[in-house]
Amino acid sequence: MKKTQLQALRVSAVLWVLWGIVHAFFGVAVMSMDASQGFAAIAAGVAPEAVGGEYHPAVAAILNQHAWNLLWFGLVTTIGGVMTWRRNMTAIWVCAMVGGLADSGYLVFIDFGGFATFVPGTLMTLIAGSAIALGGWVWLSERKTSA
Repeated sequence: MKKTQLQALRVSAVLWVLWGIVHAFFGVAVMSMDASQGFAAIAAGVAPEAVGGEYHPAVAAILNQHAWNLLWFGLVTTIGGVMTWRRNMTAIWVCAMVGGLADSGYLVFIDFGGFATFVPGTLMTLIAGSAIALGGWVWLSERKTSA
């Protein structure tokens, strides 16, 4: 692996660890909130009073399931980021699949819907996209040299 590839791989790894920590944190935070606070935290581009109010317990349960997903997405990509730092080529794919698919839903429904703020929402999507691009470039480069 060339020095440039190693640097790109390490940047990708750091980006995934950052992305993972933020998502795990928000997963725990949303699980500890009531439903209206949780919705306000996720749809940060919407005035909190617009999503405030009483929700049926089933709605809160669905929100907690979403928060659980944020937590495990975050944990998997954090571990995957560490493994990517250690040059594990499979970890590049794991992070890209878990983080990329998780953020694609956010991008389509929250970002494009106009319900996000730049920080942390859109910024996390840009971080995931950058990590995928860097890791993908290294993976493709290594695949060509190892074949």
